[in-house]
Amino acid sequence: MRRVRTLAARLRDGLARRSDRLDERGSGAGAVIIFAFLFMALAAFVVDGGLAISQRERAADIAEQAARYAAQDTDKEALYEGQTEFEAPIRHENCNRRVQEFMAHVTVQNGDVESATCKAKGETFVEVEVVLSYRPLLTGLALSGPLEATGKARAEPRTEVGEP
Repeated sequence: MRRVRTLAARLRDGLARRSDRLDERGSGAGAVIIFAFLFMALAAFVVDGGLAISQRERAADIAEQAARYAAQDTDKEALYEGQTEFEAPIRHENCNRRVQEFMAHVTVQNGDVESATCKAKGETFVEVEVVLSYRPLLTGLALSGPLEATGKARAEPRTEVGEP
């Protein structure tokens, strides 16, 4: 019996020393995992936030160019004959056709043009709205579908020569 007690005491002492050594193992792994997750989340916001800003700017640029293109369709005969009080009346009934004609020549990287339409039109101005859809790079893995960026622009024809 004495021998069993001595053996049990030795076993307890050995396990106590071993558990003291093993207590510190793996304690940094949790911190590494947490910091890696935080780093990926921060990278996702930086990269996808920049992409969102870029797509909004691109949609606004395309809308401005499409509005200018649509506003160039003026009724020159009425202007030459002096039948109008406006500087250059726009043929606003052709606005959607002109916008679609312009959009046929536009290429968009990292996205698709969902719609491009004239939202408001008159003899003196046109307003164009362009909607681009794009898929975020990192947060796109968690989202169910693409995001949209909208750009709106208004254009008026000018006929003056020289400085405005």
